[in-house]
Amino acid sequence: MARIQQIFIGLVILTAIPLWSQVENNVLANRPPQETSTETSFDHPEDHMLTPPPVGGQTFPVVVTAQERANYLNYGVSFTTMYTDNAIGAVSGKPISDVSYSIAPVISLDESTSRAHWVATYAPGFTFYQKVTDRNEGDQNVSINLTYRLSPALTISAEDGFQKSSNVLSQTDFASGTVSGQTQVANFSVIAPIADRLSNFGNIGLAYQFELNDMVGANGTFTTLHYPNQAQVPGLFDSSSQAGSAFYSHRIGRVNYIGASYQYQRLIAYPTVGTSQTQTQAALCFYTFYPSSRFSLSFYGGPQHSDTIQPRLTSSSTQLSELRTWQPAAGASLNWQAKLTAFAVSYNHIVAGGSGLTGAVQMDVGSATIRQLITKTLSGSVAGGYAQNDLLSKSILGQSGHSIFGSASVQQMVGQHVYVQLGYTWLHQSYSNVAVISTTPNTNRGYVEISYQFSRPVGR
Repeated sequence: MARIQQIFIGLVILTAIPLWSQVENNVLANRPPQETSTETSFDHPEDHMLTPPPVGGQTFPVVVTAQERANYLNYGVSFTTMYTDNAIGAVSGKPISDVSYSIAPVISLDESTSRAHWVATYAPGFTFYQKVTDRNEGDQNVSINLTYRLSPALTISAEDGFQKSSNVLSQTDFASGTVSGQTQVANFSVIAPIADRLSNFGNIGLAYQFELNDMVGANGTFTTLHYPNQAQVPGLFDSSSQAGSAFYSHRIGRVNYIGASYQYQRLIAYPTVGTSQTQTQAALCFYTFYPSSRFSLSFYGGPQHSDTIQPRLTSSSTQLSELRTWQPAAGASLNWQAKLTAFAVSYNHIVAGGSGLTGAVQMDVGSATIRQLITKTLSGSVAGGYAQNDLLSKSILGQSGHSIFGSASVQQMVGQHVYVQLGYTWLHQSYSNVAVISTTPNTNRGYVEISYQFSRPVGR
């Protein structure tokens, strides 16, 4: 707890620095011109620094620029039917295939001003199944993404996503095709078959450009993963994480960014007996080639220290074991948005939460997604990824393993408001000591979605 308090105090200090500087700038603004001649001005768009993806804290928007629209209210409803050959794994002795049906109204607001851009989406719904009717569930999907320029030099960004669902298509997880360039990775790569699940990911960051080519900032992130019915996911457990970081970034020649960051994580898992807790600290250097907000290429690396305390079962009692390790942390990412094509890819080697395993893991994860606008009314996307999760501590029965997925979909616009989407996902997981996964490692899913979407401009 003391460590969390220190991080919070650090975030407050970093926030206060730019605010104090803003007060000083206001005082300088009232002085004669000759006294303000050395003050840095960011009046031109090219003067504003971008926040490099390794320390930016947000996911890449895989949207082609030809389909981007701001200041619109979007609303509609979708109907989805999905077939899966592995609905609830081998909990009942053999895998069960099933067909599900979902209905989901959705409302989304995308608004931009001279100082802010924010997107808010709410999509409740209901999913029911032909065979495993006890998994029927009301769904909740809420997300918000905000970027706000408090002053010419100070920007705040925030992102939050919450999901409550048994529908694997609506979960924010490894197999959704989401790609991020950040170094503090939310691990959702261990995927249960159809099961009630609540997950949440949040991030908030500050970036302060105190000189023409210099920026400092801070980020805070948190994640939660909760299975309300543990009997549906034998071998998987709840988990949570909190993290904080501070960074310095320097721009060279308008398009090259170099910098360093300090990061802290607190990763918690709740196995059957006791609580597993890992704290990490890392000092990382990064480089980003950032010619525009629609293209970035980043690399980062540095040492990472972890301290894990985890329960250990003996023949007569439960004891605590402690493990301290040093390991390298490294990663790379690329994001590109063009008129007809959008592409994102990332790789990370870092200590992360266990995604339902008994403790924190050394994770190697790579993912990529591409979206292509084929015609004005037809688009397609392909995504894939691999994740290796190796438990830091093996004092409880080890659950290390890997996940691999691939997916493809096409969407056709039919008329002015109707869209039809066809999709397929393949998932392979190898976790020998996770009962809900181990005997049925492969899952195939195919779906058809028909949606009615309407848009209207706002603020015009």
